[in-house]
Amino acid sequence: MSSRSLNKVELIGNLTRDPELRYTPSGAAVCTIGLATNRYWTTEAGEKKEEVEFHRVVAWNKLAELCSQLLTKGRKIYVEGRLRTAAWTGQDGSQRTTTEVVIEDMILLDSPRGEAGSRRPAGEEVSRADTGSESGSSHAGSAAGISTPPPSGTTQSVAQPSVKQAPDDTKTVKPPEGKEEVNPDGIPF
Repeated sequence: MSSRSLNKVELIGNLTRDPELRYTPSGAAVCTIGLATNRYWTTEAGEKKEEVEFHRVVAWNKLAELCSQLLTKGRKIYVEGRLRTAAWTGQDGSQRTTTEVVIEDMILLDSPRGEAGSRRPAGEEVSRADTGSESGSSHAGSAAGISTPPPSGTTQSVAQPSVKQAPDDTKTVKPPEGKEEVNPDGIPF
């Protein structure tokens, strides 16, 4: 009888830099993203504190190409994936390790900065079902085996995935007398 285990990560944060798209020697797309998450709390003395964590996020194949097209520094996104730790020997001979989040799903939580009309409205999901990536696929190797340009002599087109959007079940309801009407778009998330 096998015991169950779980390796799942869900993060909501802002991109710390523009995505970096590269290709493996076999032609698989790899996109590396820097993501910052914040944690806020108040101490017993009433002092407000903030802690920032930085995460290395990696997307593969179609999801990688879509991330490189849709994401820019500062965008707020939701990602879902798994932790992966890689170990290698550095050029100076020392052992190095890094832990990264290999994502399978990504949702844009805001619209692009400086654009009034976005191609993909906030809250829409780009996932493994849309991109054709496999949730159980394993990508061996480290960043050292990845080259920057796509295979020479080829042009790569990215099929636009279908977009999942939550159904709009909102109804216009007047608030009870004496109560203030709240606009859900004005609530920070």
